Amino acid sequence: MKRRDFVLGTARVIGGAWLASQGFASIMQALPSLPQKFNASDSVTLGKTGIKTSRLAMGTGTVGSGGHSHQTALGVQGLSGLLQNGYDHGLRFFDSADSYGSHPHVADALKHVQRDKVTVLTKTWARDPSAARADLDRFRHELGVDHIDVCLMHCLTEADWTERYKGVMDVLSEAKEKGIIRAHGCSCHSIEALRAAAKSPWVEVDLVRINPIGSHMDADPAIVVSVLHEMKAAGKGVIGMKILGQGDLRDRQDEALKYALSLGVLDAFTIGAESKAEQEDLIRRISAAA
Repeated sequence: MKRRDFVLGTARVIGGAWLASQGFASIMQALPSLPQKFNASDSVTLGKTGIKTSRLAMGTGTVGSGGHSHQTALGVQGLSGLLQNGYDHGLRFFDSADSYGSHPHVADALKHVQRDKVTVLTKTWARDPSAARADLDRFRHELGVDHIDVCLMHCLTEADWTERYKGVMDVLSEAKEKGIIRAHGCSCHSIEALRAAAKSPWVEVDLVRINPIGSHMDADPAIVVSVLHEMKAAGKGVIGMKILGQGDLRDRQDEALKYALSLGVLDAFTIGAESKAEQEDLIRRISAAA
């Protein structure tokens, strides 16, 4: 085994296994220096999808529901400007969703950047085939795009979702065959749904909640990390969310970022900044994490 691989493996084990029995401060003190330097703008590939994008995705849905979020509260021009600012700093991943109401904001930003350089991810709450088809048509119209890079089934909680919502899965599979989307998957909001996603060959990309204190997560971090290793081994694209615990780790950003980067199971992660200053500070912190 190469020394670099050994160090990476050590970081991953510590990042996951210690969480069940150690406090946050102890965990962060135990983590070794990161074995490599990371940047928010690093080019990464989402699993086996072939989709290349930036390590950091620009989230648009902090406390997002009912067509609103902290980011959409900035207004179309405000959030569009924030996305463009991130693009100017090398970020190429726009994370949106119907439930955030952020499609018009992303659409405006896309008018000012190179579309083929940006990964556009969105999410549907559809639970039946007809609603899924309608969403795909509406989403493309709202986003002003001819295709969506990643479309996820949003906020799955059922252990049997791969059977219960097979009709929606078939619609997304068909959309991929037609070039309407490039990859499909899900965001999970229960450990049972997450385990089902790990086992499903249909899931190409998974958006998963992960942070060192278990804030707004599906289970204890150590349990979640074990499932993410299964996903990673299966070649799925794994994108982290709730990295800062929906604000609970706002005063511990450096430690939380170091934790996420040390796990070795996240291809990328999404964080929703609310200002250009906050966004640029986040980019700086990721670069300084090593």
